[in-house]
Amino acid sequence: MTELQNKILALLKNDARLTGDKIAVMLGADKKKVAEEIALLEKSGVIVKYAALLNEEAVNAQRVEALIEVKVTPVKAKGFDSLAEEIYQFSEVQSLYLMSGAYDLAVFVAGNSLREVAAFVSEKLSVMDNVLSTATHFILKKYKTEGVVLRGSESGKRMAVQP
Repeated sequence: MTELQNKILALLKNDARLTGDKIAVMLGADKKKVAEEIALLEKSGVIVKYAALLNEEAVNAQRVEALIEVKVTPVKAKGFDSLAEEIYQFSEVQSLYLMSGAYDLAVFVAGNSLREVAAFVSEKLSVMDNVLSTATHFILKKYKTEGVVLRGSESGKRMAVQP
């Protein structure tokens, strides 16, 4: 990675709406060079997607998210990768990570109800070959995500209780 590429990535990570021209001005760099570097970062797979970070609670109060810890037996000669590929194909899966510790995989899922997430775990995930056990943790409230503090409505705050 070049110094220019690192600076471009830092700016885009903070605000994906920045245009190449604006980045060039901010960095005091040539607009054409910045455009070429962004194109190279996209083509090489360093930049995978541009996205808006949403406060899901403010957008859709019905959305249910969960972290599912999964203990598996790795597939012979393939390890965890083939299981991960099988799991991340499900539309409910938002993120999937190989972890150290008591569980092998951390699966973040989303659904429209507790029942929908529970059905995913019981009917799709836990019945897969090589899945030994799961532990589901429903996300009740998000305070900070991807380095950003989420600010909800004032009505969601608890009142201080004095003894």
